[in-house]
Amino acid sequence: MYHKTKPYRIFTVFNYILMIAVSIMCVVPLIHVLAVSFSGKSAANANLVGLWPVDFTVDAYTKTVANENFTRSIWVTLQRTVLGTAFSMGIVILAAYALSKENARFRRRNMYIWLLVFTMLFSGGLVPMYILIQKLHLMNSLWVLILPGAVSVWNIILLLNFFRAVPKEMEEAAFIDGAGHFRTLFSVYLPVSMPAIATLSLFTIVGHWNSWFDGLLYMTDHRNYPLATFLQSVIVQQDFSKVTVRPEDLENISQRTVKAAQIFIGMAPILIVYPFLQRFFVKGIVLGAVKE
Repeated sequence: MYHKTKPYRIFTVFNYILMIAVSIMCVVPLIHVLAVSFSGKSAANANLVGLWPVDFTVDAYTKTVANENFTRSIWVTLQRTVLGTAFSMGIVILAAYALSKENARFRRRNMYIWLLVFTMLFSGGLVPMYILIQKLHLMNSLWVLILPGAVSVWNIILLLNFFRAVPKEMEEAAFIDGAGHFRTLFSVYLPVSMPAIATLSLFTIVGHWNSWFDGLLYMTDHRNYPLATFLQSVIVQQDFSKVTVRPEDLENISQRTVKAAQIFIGMAPILIVYPFLQRFFVKGIVLGAVKE
């Protein structure tokens, strides 16, 4: 009956007000960017656009989609996200399954776990990593965006805890029926672990989609920039000479509207994918964090 007490009702009201305020703070900038992207040049340059387009036009989107560098950066990011997520999740699932076994079945399991945790706390540093990438001849290749971050120790530990919560009787029944470890993994563990796998996949997808620093570091040819690096160059560095639209295209449109259109197109795939994975999100995080 605690939910009927006065302090609880006050806390609930305060909580709702706080969540609504935070939601408005998150949504309003997005609506403003969308409004600027559909506004005319003079209104955008004069900062007359609020939450509704002024002098509605789609020229910014037309020029953005027609820009070769922008479409190429989207293609690089799509390849990176699909391949990187599949590669990373494959490693995470196999590693978590093996490390979820007891010490009696996987000798020196704790040693491997501590080695993985050590890499979370200490790294070789940026310069040794850059030299290593050069020695491996990965500069300007798609794999330089995928391989260095393929093994996520945080995701392995999260999925490891989820696998430990799977009833051992299910695994033993599979072994009695003649299944091996791979068959048990794919037929028993993965079907019951979809909330955790969907959540970690979402983390990985968003990480690859938003990552820009590795593209700036390892891509010396700006034509190989992923989308986040492309947008960072245009918006933060203001480097229009390499990656933005041609000067003749900017005669009738504003750079602000072009940048707003590029930002919105860049975030659109995540906005589309997130609702389909959101229902797994809370359940996957809570169950994966529970330790025995």
